[in-house]
Amino acid sequence: MPRLNEDQEIRQLANLELLARQVVEGFITGLHQSPFHGFSVEFAEHRLYNNGESVKNIDWKLLARTDKLFVKQFEEETNLRCFLLLDTSSSMNFPDKGISKLQFSIYAVASLMYLFKKQRDAFSLCLFSDKIDWISAAKSTSTHLFYLYAELEKAYNNPKTTTQTNITGVLHHIAQEIHQRSMVIIFSDMLENNMDEEKLQALFAAIQHLKYNKHEVVIFNVHDKQKELGLNFDNRPHHFIDMESGEEVKVHPGKIREAYQASLTHFRKQIELKCAQYHIDIVDAGIDEGYNDILKAYLIKRNKMV
Repeated sequence: MPRLNEDQEIRQLANLELLARQVVEGFITGLHQSPFHGFSVEFAEHRLYNNGESVKNIDWKLLARTDKLFVKQFEEETNLRCFLLLDTSSSMNFPDKGISKLQFSIYAVASLMYLFKKQRDAFSLCLFSDKIDWISAAKSTSTHLFYLYAELEKAYNNPKTTTQTNITGVLHHIAQEIHQRSMVIIFSDMLENNMDEEKLQALFAAIQHLKYNKHEVVIFNVHDKQKELGLNFDNRPHHFIDMESGEEVKVHPGKIREAYQASLTHFRKQIELKCAQYHIDIVDAGIDEGYNDILKAYLIKRNKMV
């Protein structure tokens, strides 16, 4: 599969549907065995008729050829319901050169939705920052897919400035809104201002709210490995501006790197431990590492649910 995460190649593939198709088809080729069924223009596939159900969708022509009752299974008949939650807060705009965490997440979400459509899974998109900014119904049609692509393009072209994150409040709201067992997939850098132990406990109480309602949760922890995790900047003083609060500070990265990395590592370990405790899948999603691990994590979780 070509390295579509390279900035130059990404910019040449401005159309989300085109990129998503290339990512997914490349991924499937790598699996060596496609898990997908064939599709026709009118319906997804046939299935055997079950005694007692409506006869309106029986394929009578197929009955004449096979002497068996088959039902046309339309696209609306889905196997699973998936809710994609995309963090669009200002910290997701990092880094400001090359592909950002937000742009990477948008391409990953578009690829997952393309895969959902292939699998006949219903999917919903939720864009959030300090609140839910936009949310769709969960459907599995082609029209719905392109409707959500249009919303992703809006988010891509209009990144937010000085907007903070409130994952906790958003997850509680989502838990109350979803009434059927579903897969909830979160794309976020998991960075909230002043995230202390109390806020961390509140966050996982919100995730527990989803788990209590029998939903499966997957968190893709989006990050930039070099600058965000490694603090790899030139060996000179730098002027840093908090993308969410606007707070400014001038520091020499080399003098604070060790303490910064220790603090960030501790925070990430706390999240990983909590996820393990509550049986939540958390996947490191480096913006320079491509999309295969993201698609694979979804398929593994899906196979456990259906």
